[in-house]
Amino acid sequence: MKRILITGMSGTGKTATIEEIGARGYTAYDLDSAEWSEWVEVDSSDRLTPVEGKDWVWREDRVRSLLSQQQDERLFVSGCAENMEKFFPLIDVTILLSAPSATILDRLATRPASGYGHSPDDRRKVVDLIATIEPLLRQVADFEIDTRQPVRVTVDEILRLVG
Repeated sequence: MKRILITGMSGTGKTATIEEIGARGYTAYDLDSAEWSEWVEVDSSDRLTPVEGKDWVWREDRVRSLLSQQQDERLFVSGCAENMEKFFPLIDVTILLSAPSATILDRLATRPASGYGHSPDDRRKVVDLIATIEPLLRQVADFEIDTRQPVRVTVDEILRLVG
């Protein structure tokens, strides 16, 4: 089984991409959902978190169990969390989704008011996180895809890259 992580900053299209992969019949999970992730309390001085005093992390027991399953087919997961590096040994391919900050900010502005990134404060934080976190993601990624293109094109490219 090949395990593929699709990661990137908020607004790069991880959710739309993983949904399209699932719609095409592949086993696909959005780890940025409450089933797989949770908010945890952190030191309020930590500036690398999406929300002051809180961080979004993968539920380690659930994600480890998912990634440890033996299957004959490819397993696609998407998400971005502070603790995801713990799972890199279980990941075969990491694909970074990226887009210019202006594109990301436009996408975030259209999210529902309850969605992360909708508020002006959230969007300012996202710009800071892009400058800080995205270079770290780029270092661990096997491939990077610019998501200004339609989602179907992004998924076509992912499927071509992973064979």
